[in-house]
Amino acid sequence: MLRAPQSRTEGGPVSGVFDFTLALGDDALIAAQRLGEWTTRAPEMEEDIALANIALDQLGAARLLLTYAGELEGAGRDEDDLAFLRDDREFRNCLLVELPNGDFGVTMAKLFFLAAWQLPLYTALAGGGDDRLAAIGAKARKESAYHLDHASLWVKRLGDGTDESHRRMQDAVDQVWPYVHELFTSDPAAPVDPATLRADFDATVAAVLDEATLTRPETRWTPGGGRDGVHTEQLSYLLAEMQVLHRAHPGASW
Repeated sequence: MLRAPQSRTEGGPVSGVFDFTLALGDDALIAAQRLGEWTTRAPEMEEDIALANIALDQLGAARLLLTYAGELEGAGRDEDDLAFLRDDREFRNCLLVELPNGDFGVTMAKLFFLAAWQLPLYTALAGGGDDRLAAIGAKARKESAYHLDHASLWVKRLGDGTDESHRRMQDAVDQVWPYVHELFTSDPAAPVDPATLRADFDATVAAVLDEATLTRPETRWTPGGGRDGVHTEQLSYLLAEMQVLHRAHPGASW
């Protein structure tokens, strides 16, 4: 369900729009960093290029979202400040994107679930009343459609492949599945309530898993906390690598 954007109040933005935009920017930024780790390590040259391009798409969305978040905040922070000068407890990304890459099947499961959520999210934003988020959504939804198609093809290829590839793809789905539920935590103050995206996500996931001869896991354990700044230890390691150059040479440009 779309909600009209709220105007800024004196001294800062309405927290719902800022928090929402920051969280989406953090999702895309951390996803980009994880996917970038596959550069020169993918199973084949074409996949190396494909994952690098998807990482760049996520980074592009992150830049737009973090720039807008900085403007909403009104504290003078730009995209670089938000990306490189916050500690892990200040990040609002979902836990899904910070999980280690694992093997190729785990990465494809993560990308598949993320894209199956981002596509309806960005589509909803593109039709919303916030002009900046609408423009970002219109651009990002086209990229997310490709991400979803790419990941879906690999999930089906591996799931309906050999006995070994099927087993490992099912293990990957089982491993990642608990983390998808955080994506749909209801947020009535957000421009798009994530809870309203669940039906589209479930339909997409069910169709792909069925074709891949994979079983959707039962929902038991549903970890969360990323939106509140409570993360796994893996985010600290990721940020240490991502931020080291900026923090070592503050204010430098090249």
